[in-house]
Amino acid sequence: MSKRIRYTDGPVGKVKVIPDLLPPPEALAFRDEQVKVTMSLSKSSVDFFKREAKRHGTPYQRMIRRLLDHYAAQHR
Repeated sequence: MSKRIRYTDGPVGKVKVIPDLLPPPEALAFRDEQVKVTMSLSKSSVDFFKREAKRHGTPYQRMIRRLLDHYAAQHR
């Protein structure tokens, strides 16, 4: 960017209005209803999810939740 942009107060030219393609904020903040449960998992399974979650920069419980959601959806 070696050339600087010079802004003026003059006419802009022909303006084209484009439709809003982004979803509304309510759609982005959507959260499923969650129920807290207590369960015992094997240490190796938890270690696996913690390791993979760290590698992908996400919480390990979210990965487990998504796995269970996917499994339930496949068997409905």
